[in-house]
Amino acid sequence: MMEATLRRLVDIDPRTWEHPADRAALNALRKLPAFDQVLKALFGFFGEKPVRLAFQANAVRCSPTQFARVHRLYLRAAAAIDAPAQYPVYVSQTPLVNAGAYGMEKPFIILNSGMLLLLDDDELQFVIGHEIGHIMSGHVLYTTMMIILVQLAERGFPVVGLAARAILFALLEWYRKAELSADRAGILSIQQPEVGMRAMLKLAGGGNGSDTNLTEFIQQADEYRATGDLADQVFKVLNLVGADHPFPVLRVAEMRDWFHTGAYERILRGEYTRRGAPENAYMEDIAAAGRSYADSAKATFGSAADAAWKFMGGRKP
Repeated sequence: MMEATLRRLVDIDPRTWEHPADRAALNALRKLPAFDQVLKALFGFFGEKPVRLAFQANAVRCSPTQFARVHRLYLRAAAAIDAPAQYPVYVSQTPLVNAGAYGMEKPFIILNSGMLLLLDDDELQFVIGHEIGHIMSGHVLYTTMMIILVQLAERGFPVVGLAARAILFALLEWYRKAELSADRAGILSIQQPEVGMRAMLKLAGGGNGSDTNLTEFIQQADEYRATGDLADQVFKVLNLVGADHPFPVLRVAEMRDWFHTGAYERILRGEYTRRGAPENAYMEDIAAAGRSYADSAKATFGSAADAAWKFMGGRKP
């Protein structure tokens, strides 16, 4: 079967696909008290090489002769979004369907073997493009720090004091937003909008084409986000606290919102930010992104508060 020809988005800057909430959350994260100190302490304590070896110790590096399918799809995804460097890709043996981009100065990608079994070629290319997007957007340093803090916290390591725990909670909040940006990069790497949504369907429930219906899943996403029962808002917030990924149904809704703005089609026409372009020429300023993020948070938590008072039969103070 002949593969579709992809448009090479030459010199595309990651600002093109970055979600305003991602930029605002990361900007807010960097302003947290002790953020730099915690980051520097972790970086100094672990260092680049030990972290890279720890992640790679139980994985196989992809090449033309090892996991050739993954290597081929990586080359296609990287070419489509014109990745400025080559990033090693590894496959790790685990049935848990997941993937990640890690590293400090030399980023790399790890795909769990369960991902290879569940997804078809297009869906897997979307996932690989998603991870390349994380790297190009500069997410991997913060992602690596988040994973280290999660592991230390789970083991009760004394370095994870109150300041580090606050940083971890903020990192998790930011990373959920960063996933929305990387989803857009993944879609641009395969250039078939429905593929990203189809991948979310499989990540949510598994199965294959004969088991599932993408149209119904999209309707489910719309129903979840537009529910009129305010009590549900409380559980939506509680379900996200401490999670590192937004729910697949919400990611589908965010993808559709992006498609409806016409941004995806404009990018394919060549209307996108080029690397090296002045900041203000192509991206919203931080104040605008901050307002977008604040409005979203206010709506979510405001609805949750209303629902809580209604649920308990009380009145707001």
